[in-house]
Amino acid sequence: MTAETLAVPNRPTLERVPPIASHRVAMIALIMSELMLFAGLLGMYLVVRLSAATWPPADQPRLPLVVTALNTLVLFGSLVPMTRALGAVRRGHDADAARGVVVTAILGALFLAIQGAEWARLVHHGLTLASSLYGGAFYILIGCHALHVLTAVVWLVIVAVLTARRYFSAASHAGLEMCVIYWYFVSGLWAVLFPLVYLY
Repeated sequence: MTAETLAVPNRPTLERVPPIASHRVAMIALIMSELMLFAGLLGMYLVVRLSAATWPPADQPRLPLVVTALNTLVLFGSLVPMTRALGAVRRGHDADAARGVVVTAILGALFLAIQGAEWARLVHHGLTLASSLYGGAFYILIGCHALHVLTAVVWLVIVAVLTARRYFSAASHAGLEMCVIYWYFVSGLWAVLFPLVYLY
């Protein structure tokens, strides 16, 4: 009996599919690190807030509650076209997906523009980063969130271009899904920051 006779025939190997896709694991790790950052910022804000005798200080302007509440609706409303975009690309509807991402990017940019205009008004009325602990805590916390929204909007623009060029498909759309997850993350953060900073 020769060695060739004893050789075991090659058996097809089954590809092991991970229980969680690698891009989702990466997003979980990113979001966890971001949550630790905001946990520290929220802790700082609460320490300043709870140690103050009066809040906000009498000599500081009040935050624009009505405008910011309407602006919050803009941000939360942007979740609708973003969710539809992901559903559309999963069904192979590239045009609908691209349109949804573009609308989300526009609403995100509108949210930032309105927020920027309100900040300019607050600065004009004397609320600056150095005017008080109230101003410093406000701009550091809300400004950090705005920076994350800006990053997400830039990401949305890139994804919109890729979607329009049919880069994503029903079988391969990890980049779009990661963007959707991150957009939900920044919107979820605002759901915590808005009532804490503007209402509490």
